[in-house]
Amino acid sequence: MKNFSLWCDFIENSFLDNEFLTLLSKVNGATSNPSIFKNAILNSPVYKEKIAKLKGKKAKEIYEELAILDIQKAADKLAFKFFNNDDGFISIEIDPRFYDNTALSLGEAKRLFSAIGKENVMIKVPATQASYEVMYELMKIGINVNATLIFSLEQCQKCFEALNEGLIQFRKNHILLNANNAKKIKSPKGVISIFVSRFDRLLNSKALEKNRIGILNANLAYNNIIRNNEPNIRALFASTGVKGDDLPKDYYIKELLFENSINTAPLDAINAFKGGFKLKTPLRNSQLYTELNKIISQDEREKACKILLDDGLEQFCIAFEEILSALS
Repeated sequence: MKNFSLWCDFIENSFLDNEFLTLLSKVNGATSNPSIFKNAILNSPVYKEKIAKLKGKKAKEIYEELAILDIQKAADKLAFKFFNNDDGFISIEIDPRFYDNTALSLGEAKRLFSAIGKENVMIKVPATQASYEVMYELMKIGINVNATLIFSLEQCQKCFEALNEGLIQFRKNHILLNANNAKKIKSPKGVISIFVSRFDRLLNSKALEKNRIGILNANLAYNNIIRNNEPNIRALFASTGVKGDDLPKDYYIKELLFENSINTAPLDAINAFKGGFKLKTPLRNSQLYTELNKIISQDEREKACKILLDDGLEQFCIAFEEILSALS
């Protein structure tokens, strides 16, 4: 579908050699997070032999070796799309425990990108106060960024500003290099990952209309990004899985088919999505606020943004600690 990208929100070593290859006709990118790696490393037999060979190393070193191998493999499988300018990105998140430490986050992001050694890797950074400078610095030196855990419009705006300022600085620094280089230097890409279904799961019991708040909130954030007309920074809709049987598995894909957007979805949603749908026209901000205010109060939405961000940070930290504990 023109101007719409579907990414796979799952990676695992053997999956990348098998089912993922058949999905490449449908998806053009992939994402990972600490919870995905936790489930893969602790539950898949593929990793047992590798873990045994790494015995004696520190738990975080073992985790990183396993994660880096998977990310490199995913990057290689997606490389043909990347070099055809059809996305082809894979994301890896920095240690989630660094979310309030700018220096540690930046150091880890640079180290991971260098260790992986693939152009089509995006470094995932949570949208916290300490991380906006990290996003800016990474874009400035040409590292692709996936700004994650975005719930509020304020987070969205701050992410865009950080990514855009870094991109502008990168372009300024590379004007002469590009002019004299037959092989043009690619500008870095950034995505702003707006979480969707978590809003509905938290607020459905209080809402006058169920399963709409996340979509309307995501539409607002999308409008905020798209109005800036910067093709290298796009909206990515995340947390688009459906829990339970009350909705079609691809509900959050079909409801957010916006031009120049990305949807990173779990496997059941991707398999349910048959494509062939027309792009949707996003609602204008005035319409969105009218609808949202009918369904639930602004105060409830603002409280939800804080609850969801705090919970998201905590859950990723817990998942990371559980990996390290199991590998110790």
